[in-house]
Amino acid sequence: MPTPESTAFLARKPTVPPTFDGVDYDDTTRLKQAQDAIIREQWVKNMMARLVRDELGKCYRREGVNHLEKCGRLRERYFELLKEGKVKGYLFEQQNYVPKEGL
Repeated sequence: MPTPESTAFLARKPTVPPTFDGVDYDDTTRLKQAQDAIIREQWVKNMMARLVRDELGKCYRREGVNHLEKCGRLRERYFELLKEGKVKGYLFEQQNYVPKEGL
């Protein structure tokens, strides 16, 4: 796997923001790039929740009966990430897109 500083990594790094703002729906390459960026962003949030969940499990096992006091910060962080950590896809955002200047 290439390192973050390498040219191979920078060549594959996405350049499209995870939104449909400014995307021409007739330009299929830009549309697909926006869809991929949205899915990628959702997977990143999902993996962050998984990492916090793993750390929370380790904390529960390590702390034993004191886990309510010692692991509270991780528990709250995990609950926050659960709200947005679902992979929903892009179709809802794509089909119900409202341009920002139209609001």
